[in-house]
Amino acid sequence: QVQLVESGGGLVQPGESLRLSCAASGPIYSIATMGWYRQVPGKERELVANVLSTVKTIYADSVKGRFTASRDNPKNMLYLQMNNLQPDDTGVYYCNAGGVYSSADIDRPGNYWGQGTRVTVSS
Repeated sequence: QVQLVESGGGLVQPGESLRLSCAASGPIYSIATMGWYRQVPGKERELVANVLSTVKTIYADSVKGRFTASRDNPKNMLYLQMNNLQPDDTGVYYCNAGGVYSSADIDRPGNYWGQGTRVTVSS
């Protein structure tokens, strides 16, 4: 069974930084894309950053210039460096792995989510 586990969330003050990590484990053959999404109460989950390839990452406009997503493909790890955090960045951050081929996803690629890690930015 493929699992995603996020870590690194916490409570910080405006202007501070956090680094989130996501570890994908299980009988994985390959993962096409990995990304970060954010959700706040009463709103839909929204894209923060998605690493589409080694040369292409897309970001939400609200985080451009402040957040940097990166992957370590051999380790099936995803990171999100968040700088100059603001109260509007508060939410639960979820890791997503798309286009996953594993022993459980042979005929059709799977899509997986982690349980989320909470980030709170408040003074």
